[in-house]
Amino acid sequence: MNLIAESKSPLRDAWNKLKEEKPTLRIRDCAQELGVSEAELLATTVGEYTTRLDGDWTKLVVRLPELGRVMSLTRNEACVLEHKGPFQKIELLGPPSHRMATVIGPIETRVFFAAWKFGFAVRLQTPRGLQQSIQIFDEAGNAVTKIFLLEAGPGNKAGSNQEAFEKLVADFTAATQPTEVAISAVHEAPTQPMADVDRAALLTEWERMNDTHDFFGMLRKHRVNRLDAVRLADGKFSHRIEKTALKSMLESAATNHLPIMVFAGNRGTIQIHQGKIQTIRVMDNWLNILDPDFNMHLREDLVDSVWVVKKPTADGVVTAIEAFDKNKEMIVQFFGLRKPGIPELEQWRALVDSLPRD
Repeated sequence: MNLIAESKSPLRDAWNKLKEEKPTLRIRDCAQELGVSEAELLATTVGEYTTRLDGDWTKLVVRLPELGRVMSLTRNEACVLEHKGPFQKIELLGPPSHRMATVIGPIETRVFFAAWKFGFAVRLQTPRGLQQSIQIFDEAGNAVTKIFLLEAGPGNKAGSNQEAFEKLVADFTAATQPTEVAISAVHEAPTQPMADVDRAALLTEWERMNDTHDFFGMLRKHRVNRLDAVRLADGKFSHRIEKTALKSMLESAATNHLPIMVFAGNRGTIQIHQGKIQTIRVMDNWLNILDPDFNMHLREDLVDSVWVVKKPTADGVVTAIEAFDKNKEMIVQFFGLRKPGIPELEQWRALVDSLPRD
């Protein structure tokens, strides 16, 4: 007996059929199997348990502290970061065409509003109860960030503010509620082939960096892909390490109570973890950090290469571990915990130096 009623949407019907065949499949994986984006799939539920949102996304972000304690999830194809806590200090930066925000506190993110295209509020009944969230997607329909409400937890951890959520959703509910989204291709800045890059000029500029953020301008100036730049710096500012070194590094950091920084995300949002980590677990293809208010889930099978990358700064050399996929996209970065004006931890540098080269 078919317990899922047919809809007026062929895509929704195909999704319903897939869910009957594979009831545990998440919406992101369903979208991949059906050859559509996650936003297109979610839009088919508008009017049922999903509401289209619209408006000035900068104003929405500034109001996120009203929600209280939430779970912020940011991911790319291979890495997911999840933090529980309140949004706190939010600062808007840049001109309207390149508007961004920095979020500092228990949840730390960098937000790039140019990639924020579609928004939804989702109220989904699950076997575990009502799951409520705000979900943002880019123009290609890829998830940029998701913010989930939380129930009150152990240790007197407060739940999210339901009244504030309802008010936020009401204030940003779109005037019309279509069940389709018009996605478009992402236009990336063009880069030149690695063989055409002036390596000497690139490395000279690399050597003159005063801040890690100078790196992005250097890549744009030389029109070079990030991984290509790292490859060109091999032997001077970078070297490749074994993929298994990621697990070794995390286990060592946990065992030795070494505070680290983890950066992962996508075009629209980068989420950041700062601090000590505790529980490292491998489950199938996933390398996980499973701490009370922070989780990382990394698909080890999608990691194509891992590099140690050194950047000169006014505070000395800053050492990163950067993982890339087969499409030359950066998956995740790791650093020793540091603040501007303070050199990186010698303990972190020693740990990185001990990792096996590839």
